[in-house]
Amino acid sequence: MCIGDERKSRTGIGTESVSEEVESSEVGRAEGGKAVDEVGLEACGGDERAGGEVAVREKEEDRYTQLIEAGALRGDDHQTRIIQKLQTLHDNLLNYSPPQIPDPAKSNSLLSRLFSRDAQPPTTPPTQAPKGLYLYGDVGTGKTMLMDLFYQTLPPSISRKRRVHFHAFMVDVHKRVHAAKRDMGYQGGDPILPVARDLANDAYILCFDEFQVTDIADAMILRRLLESLLNYGVVCVMTSNRHPDELYKNGIQRSSFVPAIELLKSQFEVTDLDSGTDYRRVPRALSHVYYHPLTPENKREVDKIFRSLASEDPSDPPIRNREISSWGRSLLIPESTSKIAKFDFHNLCGQPLSAADYIEVTKQFGTIFVTDIPKMGLDRKDLARRFITFIDACYESKTKLFVTSEVPVFKVFSDESSSNKEQISDHMRSVMDDLGLSNDIVGSSSMFTGEEEVFAFARACSRLVQMGSKEWAETAGQV
Repeated sequence: MCIGDERKSRTGIGTESVSEEVESSEVGRAEGGKAVDEVGLEACGGDERAGGEVAVREKEEDRYTQLIEAGALRGDDHQTRIIQKLQTLHDNLLNYSPPQIPDPAKSNSLLSRLFSRDAQPPTTPPTQAPKGLYLYGDVGTGKTMLMDLFYQTLPPSISRKRRVHFHAFMVDVHKRVHAAKRDMGYQGGDPILPVARDLANDAYILCFDEFQVTDIADAMILRRLLESLLNYGVVCVMTSNRHPDELYKNGIQRSSFVPAIELLKSQFEVTDLDSGTDYRRVPRALSHVYYHPLTPENKREVDKIFRSLASEDPSDPPIRNREISSWGRSLLIPESTSKIAKFDFHNLCGQPLSAADYIEVTKQFGTIFVTDIPKMGLDRKDLARRFITFIDACYESKTKLFVTSEVPVFKVFSDESSSNKEQISDHMRSVMDDLGLSNDIVGSSSMFTGEEEVFAFARACSRLVQMGSKEWAETAGQV
């Protein structure tokens, strides 16, 4: 449910008046969803495409080499092979003209809506459409980085494109399906077709991060949605932890999802990224973005960095209490330019903000400063949960993060007692090992007990480590 449908409130971050309505089950599915969700709506210019092909080819492959030479990435023959596949798709897209898609919204008459409903949708993909790419492999193999490199180097002439975390995409899809059913009224009909048509109208290049299927509702939607998108000429690049044959394994009515699996295998080039190198476990050069403990010297240093970054554009000076919209209500940002925001920890996590709020903040600001982060124990579990949700939003949005904290930021959830190292549960030890973490780096916490809580804690720590690296600092912060 979108906040503001029944009331519209003005809420300053740091006040107590924020409603928890936004933490509904629908929005909860977007938690950790990537908020970098860019959709261009202009038509692509054919002349620009043809003229920019050679330059774009140099740009993508050269960009990868530049990042390696700068120390932001490590050379990997397997990743180079994937880059070549992405470059081939990139080049094919320069010469691809997606089919025209009728837009019934341009005519609101009853007669036109009736005729558009009767119009026959395409039943096969366009013959000239390039095959999409399905990149799968374990966490830490570089899938997201490679897909982002592909997306970021698409030429400006390709404006109808969208890069989105899969959870956030499915929240959007379910909203659209609900709206389509409402518009169809008592006559009914298939809501997937108009949803697919509208999605294809918005973007004919879709990049999905962390594609996965976990419940029957998504499985039943995806089977028809993917087919319709491809038939409308949409080209997709997906990352996933699983081979298509492993998707929705042991799921309810999985036989109904098998056609979607066959579609992925026939219409996508399925590529394994498991090169044998786990980049989470490779030591990273740290970038100086995290400061502890909370001393006047560290405060002055972070304030100096903020002033320096915020003064780069004289036409965009920092202002106080900038207003942004989140789910139909207003949030106030304590201090910000249009691209850089600064919060005190209690402004950001001291009230019941939701995943949707943090996604909106990270969507609008590519660089975020958070100061005065305390060590959190059981008495601050609500703050810890919100901070984890914020970290997930920052990670998925590729946000550049600067912090000051009481203890090293990786350890803000860690228990005081060193004896807890012996008390760590087998489940937490297993999850931390899977994510490439050690007790020495992040400590351990008895604050989180359930399986999902333990995983969220460990993943947030893993992401904080990665976001403090030189690789992250070199590539993050783009809005």
